[in-house]
Amino acid sequence: MSLFKRELDFARLRNNMVREQLVKRNIKDKKVLDAMLKVERHLFVSENLVPQAYEDHPLPIGFGQTISQPYIVALMTELLDIQGGGIILEIGTGSGYQTAILAEIAGRVFTMDSCPELSRNAEKLLGELGYSNVKFKSGNGYEGWKEFAPYGGIMAACAPEKIPQTLVEQVKEGGRIVIPVGAYFQTLKLIIKESNNIKEKDAASVSFVPMTK
Repeated sequence: MSLFKRELDFARLRNNMVREQLVKRNIKDKKVLDAMLKVERHLFVSENLVPQAYEDHPLPIGFGQTISQPYIVALMTELLDIQGGGIILEIGTGSGYQTAILAEIAGRVFTMDSCPELSRNAEKLLGELGYSNVKFKSGNGYEGWKEFAPYGGIMAACAPEKIPQTLVEQVKEGGRIVIPVGAYFQTLKLIIKESNNIKEKDAASVSFVPMTK
């Protein structure tokens, strides 16, 4: 298969993914849909999993971690409601796929992972892809990244048993946190900070790896 034909096939698969998995499940934000159409998910999985890259399920990326199902990536990004030029903190870099989606929309993305190898691999790949608005760190998600707070939004791709107060403190007034919460049965929550209080909304039942200290 020629490189040109293969790239056309991947573009077709991304179009199908967006149409069948996202639009039909009521993902509406044009910024999110455009980012999901653009970012090449097959680059963020191992070679043997490339044929499954645009399918409707998560995939392993090593170190006990996964790349999330495309719909969940889109849903979490839409819930974050990123405004132009917004500064986002991501907890759980993983393969860097969600990071790239955020970087397509946000002004700057600060992303951290408890696994140094995953953080380094994602930094290398996103650098090669030309993303210059992302800063990487290996560290404890419970602590967040205070240096660059407050953030317009915080997204976590790993689940604490309860919402870390440090993350609430690091999001600005009116800002949003999108985070899975729970031990065995997890709920994806949207948290909006208002007058130093938080409003919670349950968005979906999900399954993520635990947030580790």
